[in-house]
Amino acid sequence: MSVLLLRCVAPMQSWGSRSRFDIRDTEREPTKSGVIGLLCAALGKPRDEVPNDGYPPLETLAALKMAVRVDREGVVRRDYQTAGGGSWGVKRYGVAKADGSTPATVTSIRYCLSDAAFLVGLEGPTDLLERLNRAVRAPVWPMFFGRKAYPPGEAVALRDGLRIDAEVVDTLESYPLFQPTTRPLRESDSELIRFIVECGSGESGDPRQDVPLSFRLGNRQFAVRHVREYFRNRTEFPTEDSPCT
Repeated sequence: MSVLLLRCVAPMQSWGSRSRFDIRDTEREPTKSGVIGLLCAALGKPRDEVPNDGYPPLETLAALKMAVRVDREGVVRRDYQTAGGGSWGVKRYGVAKADGSTPATVTSIRYCLSDAAFLVGLEGPTDLLERLNRAVRAPVWPMFFGRKAYPPGEAVALRDGLRIDAEVVDTLESYPLFQPTTRPLRESDSELIRFIVECGSGESGDPRQDVPLSFRLGNRQFAVRHVREYFRNRTEFPTEDSPCT
C-alpha cells in the first residue's frame, strides 16, 4: 500500500454531508464524498458510471482509506443567497415549484469554512494512487472544495505527496505542518492538531454518511463509514511549507 497526500488550503471551503433543501451545511473538515469528487474532476470522470470506460470505478475510489490532519481549523461562516426573482428579458424569472404554481424566489442559507488548512491522506494500491497523483498535477476539469465558487488557494498536489510503501496515519503524523500564505498563525489558533482517521474493520467510531455510491444527478447516494478523532500537540511538528508540484 501507498499514500497520496492532498493539500486543501483556500479562503473558503464547504464540505456538506447533511444538506437538505434550502439549508446547506458544512463539516469541520473534508468529507470523503467531497475528496472523491475532487479526484473525479481531476480525472475527468463523468458522474454516470459506465463499465470499462477507462476510469477507476467509483467503488474503487471510495474504498481508499482516508485520513485528515487539520493544520488550521476554519471559522464557520454563513452566507445568505437567493435564486430567482426579477426578469429574464421580458419573462419573469423564478424557481419552479413541484405543485406547478407560479415560480418564485427561493432563499438559501449556506455555511462554509473560512481560512482553513487541511492535509488529506488516501491509502491504497500504488498503481491507482500514481494515476491519481498525475491527475491532480494536471486536472482535466477545475477542482474545487465543495462548491464551484471555492477553488483551491494553493496547489492541491505536493511535490513529495506520493509515498510508496507507507501508511496514512504514520505519514500524516510525520509530515511538516503547512504554513499557508493566507496569514500567519494567530495567538488564538489551537495548540492542538486534530486528526480524523477512517476506522478499519471491527473498530468503533463516529458515523459519517459521506461514502459516495453514486454521483449521478437526481440519484446521488451515500453510505456510512466510521471515523475516530484524536489530537497531537502542534509543537511536535516541524513547520515548513512543502513546495507545490
